[in-house]
Amino acid sequence: MRELVYYVAVSLDGRIADPGGEVDFYPVGDDRQAAAYSAWMNERCPDTVPTAMRTAHGLADAPHHHFDTVLMGLGTYRAVLAAGITSPYAHLRQYVVSSTLGAAPDPDVTVIGDNPLGLVRKLKEEEGKDIWLCGGGRLAGALLPEVDRLIIKSYPVVAGAGVPAFDGEFDPTLFSVTERRSFANDVTVTWFTRR
Repeated sequence: MRELVYYVAVSLDGRIADPGGEVDFYPVGDDRQAAAYSAWMNERCPDTVPTAMRTAHGLADAPHHHFDTVLMGLGTYRAVLAAGITSPYAHLRQYVVSSTLGAAPDPDVTVIGDNPLGLVRKLKEEEGKDIWLCGGGRLAGALLPEVDRLIIKSYPVVAGAGVPAFDGEFDPTLFSVTERRSFANDVTVTWFTRR
């Protein structure tokens, strides 16, 4: 059965974006460190590189390793829309969960107005690779009952405020560490599986 995987970057205090939804506060290290980190992550998770950047990263023809579907909340999707991109992951099936967006601005994007849990449960029953939850925090909070695995890129910065990784009800949910890797730019990537 397909799994829902939340793959996301977080600050030390659990923020995935600043109060305005931006992610430019994450430190990436010097050019050499940033390049080594990006190359390693892109090799491990090439499906998560936006379509417009895949050629520049040598991933234009990379096979789908893990994901064939991506879920985004409106805040995550709005950030790419602001950059003039209507289909950020054209190499994947794209869903945006929003009760206010209305019709999708791109035929390759499906907007789901409500019941994200029902959508994920339906997707999990289909044949295919895993489902990537790329944000945001409110959607992750709503989908926590269906999150099977986490890939958390932890950056060495305290945001102080902003979008939490999980914005929802108090619901302690246990995960086990399956792998951890630290990089020269002080970023730590940890893989978790639901207990």
